[in-house]
Amino acid sequence: MKKVLIAEDSSVIQNLAKKILEFQNFQIYSVKNGEEVLKALEKESFDILLLDINMPIMDGIECTKRVRALSDPNKAKLPIVAITGNARNYTLAEYKAAGFNDMLVKPLNFDALVAKVRELTE
Repeated sequence: MKKVLIAEDSSVIQNLAKKILEFQNFQIYSVKNGEEVLKALEKESFDILLLDINMPIMDGIECTKRVRALSDPNKAKLPIVAITGNARNYTLAEYKAAGFNDMLVKPLNFDALVAKVRELTE
């Protein structure tokens, strides 16, 4: 079973994404900010990280830079998808330059979410 780490400070979005992905047989772990992502990665490995851009304590951009700098090469290569409500602020190319593999725009299209998670975890 593929393990998905969701970092999202909105519990509504977190719970919806969790339910949808669990229904698709993914194992879901959720945290509220980038600092918690790094703590989770210290303890275990995941197949993909869904990362909100605007979070308290550590945002998605900073978190991605830190994940890419991890000493464990497998964890540093983890597929990361930006989840953003501010799609106009950055282009996909800018997210890719920051280390993301892809992006999804809020409000989340759950079919697109499932498709993207499948695509990046196969």
